[in-house]
Amino acid sequence: MTPVEMPDLEPKLSAYQQAMRERLLAAPVVPAPGPWRSVALVPVGGLLGIGFASHPEDRRDLVMVVSNDGHGLFDAVTGEKIARDREPDPEDETPDSTPDLSCPGLGPITGSRVHVAGLFGGGLHTTTADGWYLEVVTPAWPNDRVLLSRDGGLPHSGPHGERWWHIFHSNYSEFRAAGFSPSGQTIAVATSSDISLWTRRTSQGHSQCAPEPERTTNTA
Repeated sequence: MTPVEMPDLEPKLSAYQQAMRERLLAAPVVPAPGPWRSVALVPVGGLLGIGFASHPEDRRDLVMVVSNDGHGLFDAVTGEKIARDREPDPEDETPDSTPDLSCPGLGPITGSRVHVAGLFGGGLHTTTADGWYLEVVTPAWPNDRVLLSRDGGLPHSGPHGERWWHIFHSNYSEFRAAGFSPSGQTIAVATSSDISLWTRRTSQGHSQCAPEPERTTNTA
């Protein structure tokens, strides 16, 4: 019996594509460049999605986290947890119950709704008004990598660490979402087990341009 030949359904990478893939694979995780500084790596078990809001008093960025254990709200400048709802109303537990993928705000943003990006869809800002770009690439599936750049995005022909930086590698948990806040002052990367935050503001809300410190850990 003659073996049945299976067609090659996936096109091979071109030399250009292969070179770009190898360049991405070779880039190690590095700290985000100034003025960005790491704020926190916050463990959140069963994380489903995240969204951004602004504090009503000083307009600083807030990050809302939706997980299997309820909703949480974090200060994006300090990483501090400022509100928690372990038992949200059943109709608002997850964003997929609404057409706009939103959940009700809590703490200082009670009365508003926050668009949530993550397991159920949606998205966050991938550029800022002053030329920063954030991209999610997967040169070695299923591990996603997050790239921060100032060179207009892929293909990143310049040297790694000069105009583009590999700042996060999701090689331990499922990737959920990554993006800038609407203000462009915060970067958030969420996985199924945690959220990582970077900011370029101080606790007083002014632009920050300082070396990146060691990442701290909070319990959600």
